[in-house]
Amino acid sequence: MNKDQVKGKIEQAKGKVKEVAGNMVGNKELEQKGKIQHAKGKVQAEYGDLKEDIKDAA
Repeated sequence: MNKDQVKGKIEQAKGKVKEVAGNMVGNKELEQKGKIQHAKGKVQAEYGDLKEDIKDAA
């Protein structure tokens, strides 16, 4: 597991927490920011997965 995978998973978790918290308190802005952070984390984790796949194939 590389740093991009770890950082991506952490960002996904933080984003999900913001999303749920925003939904619970009715704060649409916080909910939206959480969704965006979650998506960015997912992209970063997938980038890390791709790097690992390339490294393993080489």
